[in-house]
Amino acid sequence: MLQRHEEEGMIKNAVSSLMVRLLHLPQAPTYRPLLLPPPRPPRLRVAASALSPLAAMSTAAQQAVADQKRAVRSDVRRALKALSPDQRASEDLAIQSNIMNSSWFKASKRLCAYISCAQLREVDTTKILAEVLSPNSEHAGQAKDIYVPRVEDKNRNMRMFKITTMDDLIKNSMNILEPSPLDASGNAREDVLSASSPVDLLLLPGQAFDRTGRRLGRGGG
Repeated sequence: MLQRHEEEGMIKNAVSSLMVRLLHLPQAPTYRPLLLPPPRPPRLRVAASALSPLAAMSTAAQQAVADQKRAVRSDVRRALKALSPDQRASEDLAIQSNIMNSSWFKASKRLCAYISCAQLREVDTTKILAEVLSPNSEHAGQAKDIYVPRVEDKNRNMRMFKITTMDDLIKNSMNILEPSPLDASGNAREDVLSASSPVDLLLLPGQAFDRTGRRLGRGGG
């Protein structure tokens, strides 16, 4: 009986020792599932030949518009060249009078205007400029600031400078009047982009205009 009790005690001790060892075993690491990005949809490749008809149509349409503009410019130049000096002077005066008598011109405070060039057969603006700049004009009580263009470089980039008298204008290399960059006192002229208030009227030259006001330029960009 003593031997049997000893054997049972040995077994209990062995079981207890095994359980202690199991409790102290390191825990198995926790593995997180690897999330793979969803597969990308296959990219569709469009053959260059499939786009070429659209590109060709766009190019053809642009060329057709350019041809129409070129034809209109040619017709307008011939019509202007056919005008007699007296007829041109009469129509220039009528246009300027219509502008100066308009309510929108009388109400304007700051305007940009071009300096007309006789060689280009532009509508004359001499009377408008003289009227705005003259201290004795009927608009003297309603002072207007006027800005006129100056070509800055060979790419025809322009800036609009404020002038206060016709003497502020000098002839450039093409014999066209434009403002000098400095005034008589040597100060830089005011650029319209630096003006404290926005321009409310712009007198713009053009090769031709339709009855809705759409403009056709000279094609210089």
